[in-house]
Amino acid sequence: MYTPDFSKPVVLSVTQLSNYLKSIIDSDPRLSVVFLTGEISNLRGFTPGKHAYFTLKDSGAVISAVMFAGMTFNLRFTPSDGMKVICRGKIDLYPPHGKYQIIIEDMQPDGVGALSMAYEQLKKELSEKGYFDEAHKKPIPQFPRTVGVITSPTGAAVQDIKNILFRRFPCVDVILCPVQVQGEAAAAQLTEAVRALDESGLCDTIIIGRGGGSIEDLWAFNDRELAVTIYNCQTPVISAVGHETDFTICDFVSDMRAPTPSAAAELAVPDREELTEGYKSMFRLMNQIVGAKSELCAKQLHELTGQLEARSPIDRVNLAQSELDYSELCLKNAMENRLKERESEIKTFASTLESLNPVAILNRGYSVAERDGKVICSKEELEIGDPFKLTFRDGEIEAVRKA
Repeated sequence: MYTPDFSKPVVLSVTQLSNYLKSIIDSDPRLSVVFLTGEISNLRGFTPGKHAYFTLKDSGAVISAVMFAGMTFNLRFTPSDGMKVICRGKIDLYPPHGKYQIIIEDMQPDGVGALSMAYEQLKKELSEKGYFDEAHKKPIPQFPRTVGVITSPTGAAVQDIKNILFRRFPCVDVILCPVQVQGEAAAAQLTEAVRALDESGLCDTIIIGRGGGSIEDLWAFNDRELAVTIYNCQTPVISAVGHETDFTICDFVSDMRAPTPSAAAELAVPDREELTEGYKSMFRLMNQIVGAKSELCAKQLHELTGQLEARSPIDRVNLAQSELDYSELCLKNAMENRLKERESEIKTFASTLESLNPVAILNRGYSVAERDGKVICSKEELEIGDPFKLTFRDGEIEAVRKA
């Protein structure tokens, strides 16, 4: 590289001067690793995996900054204008622009950890999009047939979950989906496990979780893709990450959050003993209600029976029947009396008629003279030679008046 001799006047080109200054900066070990704090400004968008250009400033100065794609991909948070950061990098001069800059290799939020910053940023973003809304959360089935468990196969959490599930609800089936719960591959495995169990349709409820740990240990449960997958999951999801005081994005987006894996198992299935005692109590209460209702109905029936008997149509029918029987008896007696009276009258009439019966007179030796159907009461009614008829007790004869 060209090094000018400043012991005597020399005319340099702009390129020569820029290259000279760059060589001085590059050769200074104090500028090869610099820790710098400042406020981000003029950040023209940020996308992980792409170059980021911005400035760092404080109250007295400004410096250009660049963070190349390989470095931005590793950031745990999303930089933005106005954010105060601490950067590690080296000072460099870029000859085409004739200005110095810092090439940043690592960057952390000033005053708060990168993971905490990334957590709060993602939490705010998803909350604004409605991923945590209660209206979207699905109810947990009360009596699941199959529970899917996504966790490490070697941790204590899986044993706690299985023991509690089988103790509380022995008839439940458990599908264990073993995954890594921390490390670089954990987030992808957790996401794929949720998607696979949901698409299989085999589970009524999914439990996803692990035991407690630091924010770094639990970081896989703060993954954006995992949150989106849980949000779109058709199967209800219970999140059980860490201990009671630990909260992850997975907790907020799931349908229910359990403070511990053991608590998640208790929330996923009912307690057999509680169910049994509950059913017994219901049975006793039902018997009491039915017994009280039966007694009440019997009392009401008795009262209604008395009222019905007091107003019974049968009594009215019986009374009417008695009246009818009495009327019938009276009518019968009246008819019998009337018949007896008629019979007596008939006998009297018969006796009278008998006394007036011409046949009876004939029986006493008398006869009846008739002519042309008329009784002849005097001989003056006949002329000599007139024929007439004499009726005797035993027959009739023809006669003629002679004198």
